[in-house]
Amino acid sequence: MGTQRQSEPVVSERFDPLRLEVLPRGFCERPVLTVARALVGVFVVRELEGARVVGRIVETEAYRGPEDRAAHSFGGRRTPRTEVMFGRAGLCYVFRIYGMHDHFNVVAGAEEQPHAVLVRAMEPVAGLDAMRTRRSRRAKRPVPDRQLLSGPGKLTQALEITRDLYGHALDEPPLWLARLPNQPPARIVRSPRVGIDYAGDWAHKPWRFSERDSPWVSVKPKPAAGSS
Repeated sequence: MGTQRQSEPVVSERFDPLRLEVLPRGFCERPVLTVARALVGVFVVRELEGARVVGRIVETEAYRGPEDRAAHSFGGRRTPRTEVMFGRAGLCYVFRIYGMHDHFNVVAGAEEQPHAVLVRAMEPVAGLDAMRTRRSRRAKRPVPDRQLLSGPGKLTQALEITRDLYGHALDEPPLWLARLPNQPPARIVRSPRVGIDYAGDWAHKPWRFSERDSPWVSVKPKPAAGSS
């Protein structure tokens, strides 16, 4: 049997990427928890071969080093891998795990304050055919639309976000953050971050932000104290 697409319509069928406005750098020059929450609902635009592929962020996680045991910058660790986190807000931090999956992060806060927001999941908005091709090629099988961007390693495959973009300013091509004019804030659920049991008590911090009732999140969140 062939792979079925989800029955609900996707934004791309009625969406014009040209309406998007680039986010100003100051958007990310705020506390990392504020930025992680505010990024839910923001669009990620990737320019590839003259075309634009767009996803809308529905899930993020905040990492607040150096005190955060789950952050790569825990303890003030400053290496070639983490150096960009000490730079200005609005830069792209891409790292690889298990030697195969790239993860996309947005640097937040003030310089020398190694904070970043992991983009965990997005809703596919425009350029779905390109996303399907890239994801299916990597998965070596057809991938349902629901799973195109439903995880940090999946969305980097679909948008071809690689370590070549490490340190890239996210208000410039070929990868930038954007929003619609007068875009209302998303409805947010807070929950603990995923897959960081090694971080002890820090694993229970409600620093994962998801759009309420979104079918596109990576893992359905269990609301924590402070949800709104």
